[in-house]
Amino acid sequence: MNCPIVGLRVSSVIFGLMGLAHLIRIILSLGVQVGGYFIGRRWSVVAVIICAALCVWLWMLACKAAKSKAETPPAKPAA
Repeated sequence: MNCPIVGLRVSSVIFGLMGLAHLIRIILSLGVQVGGYFIGRRWSVVAVIICAALCVWLWMLACKAAKSKAETPPAKPAA
């Protein structure tokens, strides 16, 4: 595996964990207050959708990059 593929997979996992945290917030009805402002649960619904989409998209890019790297023949040495 090369660094871009690892980076895409790590990013995908991070977005997946963030989405899972927002989903847990929705299920447990946890409130969040930043400064004097209350952040409603509907924003967590938006965050779950965005994080899930980014997680799947980055994972698919990593799989596609790994597949194209495996199919590429090795370069011929210069003569």
